[in-house]
Amino acid sequence: MNYKMIARFMSRILLMEAAFMLPALIISAVDGVGDAVFGFVCGILITLAVSAVMGLISRNAQLKFYAREGLICVGLSWIVLSIMGCLPFVISGEIPFFVDALFETVSGFTTTGASILPEVEKLSRGILYWRSFTHWVGGMGVLVFLLAFSPGGEKGIGFTMHLLRAESPGPDIGKLVPHIKDTAKILYILYVIITLLNILFLVLGKMPFFEAICTAFGAAGTGGFGIKNDSMASYSPYIQNVCTVFMLLFGVNFSCYYLVMLRHFKSVIKDEEIRMYFGIVLVSIILISLNIRGLYPTLEETIRHAAFQVSSIITTTGFATTDFDLWPSFSKAIILCLMVVGACAGSTGGGIKCGRALLILKSLRRNIHQALRPNQVQVVRNNGRRVDERVLRNADAYLAAYVVIIIASFIIVSLDGFSITTNFSAVLSCFNNIGPGLDAVGPTCNFSIYSVLSKLVLIADMLAGRLEIFPILVLFSKSSWKPR
Repeated sequence: MNYKMIARFMSRILLMEAAFMLPALIISAVDGVGDAVFGFVCGILITLAVSAVMGLISRNAQLKFYAREGLICVGLSWIVLSIMGCLPFVISGEIPFFVDALFETVSGFTTTGASILPEVEKLSRGILYWRSFTHWVGGMGVLVFLLAFSPGGEKGIGFTMHLLRAESPGPDIGKLVPHIKDTAKILYILYVIITLLNILFLVLGKMPFFEAICTAFGAAGTGGFGIKNDSMASYSPYIQNVCTVFMLLFGVNFSCYYLVMLRHFKSVIKDEEIRMYFGIVLVSIILISLNIRGLYPTLEETIRHAAFQVSSIITTTGFATTDFDLWPSFSKAIILCLMVVGACAGSTGGGIKCGRALLILKSLRRNIHQALRPNQVQVVRNNGRRVDERVLRNADAYLAAYVVIIIASFIIVSLDGFSITTNFSAVLSCFNNIGPGLDAVGPTCNFSIYSVLSKLVLIADMLAGRLEIFPILVLFSKSSWKPR
């Protein structure tokens, strides 16, 4: 285990986080909110101090980096980032309790959007900005940002590939271009461009500029932290429709946008995951619209709310324009299914991912065929290419770990005594990085009702769900920390 290299990397990550806090500090200073200024100054100084200590520890680090170091680096980085990132909330007094502040920060970085705040509008603008920005940088990945824009990001054996593979969502990670650092840079440039377009369209709808930035951060990271207590309900139909479109766009594999830039339109159209993703969206909107038609005065409003919530849930964003907890059971059942499926691999969305679900279904079909014809060789293909058996095994292992963690978390959270619907949807929404659940954690409620133990479990679920489980699990494995 290359401990010094891990410490060196953590030092760089914390240095970057301190820089990320500066805009929020400036906003707080301009607004004259002294407590928020003090919170960010202390947060930045503490983060820089820890970064300096890590830097001293990692002097003369050997540049050898393997898969094990990559997984541990990613898991530890996200935990430390969240701990440092919650300091401004606690020190400013705007979220005074550490576990609550940590819950809010982890929910931000993991793009979950679950909140413990009953009245978000009481937060100062600097705190609101930082809260929303954690969505944006966490959506594409904090480590991907570092790989894309830090100098010397490709130093070390396997450095960039192991980190990108460990942090990026989906069953597998590949290169868009020969160098992984260039791949990370392309992904982030596309991410920035689409985010700016989102801000532009929101401003054209007469949304105030600050609100447009925070809303775009939430949509881009598919996080869903709103800056109003009613989320998106009070905004105009135009703004709601803009958010619907952009949430869906951010749920698409970003590799497809690169293919569009190269004018490989046929490759995108024929992509099986894209077809599955938009097929599920279209069918869900139609079924829910038919089911909730009597709840709204016009057909336009019915379709708008149905499309918005389907887009919000399948991309695991978590914005809301209506209280879908009041919808009929059939519609809520579809919502629960969308929570599990999630968006495309390689997007900012959470959930199992359409790509992985597709592989699991194809693997199941192959197993059925093999049971009927044992002597016949069966292979799984995706987009006409044979899928490596390692990828299939990883998908099966992910599904097994997914089910085990969901069940264990549900049992522990149920100690608080809330309804089965509340507890199960809370675990499902946190693990799949969605945000609102049903019943007592529905779109008009929050997670402050839970005990400290349950909040810690849900924090672990958010981290495990965002990092595809294994970077968190390896932290608890003894073999991970043994020397080679």
